[in-house]
Amino acid sequence: MKVSQATKSFLDYHRMNSKKNTLRNYVHLLTEFSAQFGDREAESLTPEEILSFLGHLTEGLKQSTKRLRFSLLRAFFTFIINTSAERFANPCDAPMLRKIFKDYRPIPWKIVEKETVDEIIFRTQDQRNRLILELMARGGMRIGEVLKLTPSDINGGRISIQAPKSGRQTEVAFAPQKLAHRLGEHIRQRGVEQKEKILRISYPAA
Repeated sequence: MKVSQATKSFLDYHRMNSKKNTLRNYVHLLTEFSAQFGDREAESLTPEEILSFLGHLTEGLKQSTKRLRFSLLRAFFTFIINTSAERFANPCDAPMLRKIFKDYRPIPWKIVEKETVDEIIFRTQDQRNRLILELMARGGMRIGEVLKLTPSDINGGRISIQAPKSGRQTEVAFAPQKLAHRLGEHIRQRGVEQKEKILRISYPAA
């Protein structure tokens, strides 16, 4: 089967069965692939040609992105094998390619014990810094979310997070009563206006 023909069948299948992001990734990859190899029989492609194509397509990109593009192309050849060429060996299964596009998993973060976190907070003398630590540890907030807080976001122990990293418009965090009280005192003592940032410190400094 020619690559161009296989590409059309493959994308038609995924238009009916895949999510938009998945389909978009396949379209991007296979448009480039078909432009280069469209007139070739899929069975004639070699691992070396696959490596050259992916090398140019992913130059300068992260290993995770390279791995994704490799996995998408491997799925494309698997589709060809399953639908029209059972005896065809997937060129992406070559040991050389699997090694180059290996998924290097990051080293897992070390989790700090709760007792250690409590001691760090207890030993922090500066009120502002302690509030930052407590909002992160007790309220589960990211540092960037803490630094953007204004008095208008605070309603007792209920904290509205504007434009959170999750992509939602807003999220809500909850602070324990004692923390909410100290946060309120900090706002009153410093006369922070409703739309002003409560914790006046830059991201790098924090």
